[in-house]
Amino acid sequence: MNRKIHQTMTVAGISLAAILVDQTIKIWVKTHMYMHEAIDITSWFKILFTENRGMAFGMELMDKLFLTSFRIVAVCFLIYILCRLIRQGVDYLFLVCLSLILAGAAGNIIDCLFYGLVFNNPPAPFVAHFVPFGTGYDGVFYGRVVDMFYFPLVEWNWPAWMPCIGGDHFIFFSPIFNFADACISCGVIALLLFRRKTLQHVLQ
Repeated sequence: MNRKIHQTMTVAGISLAAILVDQTIKIWVKTHMYMHEAIDITSWFKILFTENRGMAFGMELMDKLFLTSFRIVAVCFLIYILCRLIRQGVDYLFLVCLSLILAGAAGNIIDCLFYGLVFNNPPAPFVAHFVPFGTGYDGVFYGRVVDMFYFPLVEWNWPAWMPCIGGDHFIFFSPIFNFADACISCGVIALLLFRRKTLQHVLQ
């Protein structure tokens, strides 16, 4: 098989598989758990259902419409870059990393674009369910991103004598994230660790 065709199929396969896994997890959580319900897997790993309007790991730093639009532009740009790199014959690992980043961004875009249109938003302890298209809890671009992975690895109370943070409760690692966020993070970390030179060459 032609190398370029094989690379294209690899990129498409990885991206679609990651998006499918991400959406399967999110839809299961949203239709089987009520807001802020937690399932203890271990003492340091929980499935905790939350939603956010902002960026990865539950951060909310930008206007929702701007953020969703930015994500769409970023995904289109990534697809363009991937097509160029395939034509240039960049190695497979670099393409795999970009595929994971692309899939993660696309997975969260799906939440933003469609979840507000197809899901209702009942109060706890009721769980959400699908509704006729366009009759959900919000409009297009304003759907909330579903998060569920929570790793409170270590927690403690700071000593009372410490300035500013004395007596505060600290949790490491406190962000709640989803499979799409994990794909983006793994893709970026792998690029920096294993394909830094290729990344620098591409950015030049």
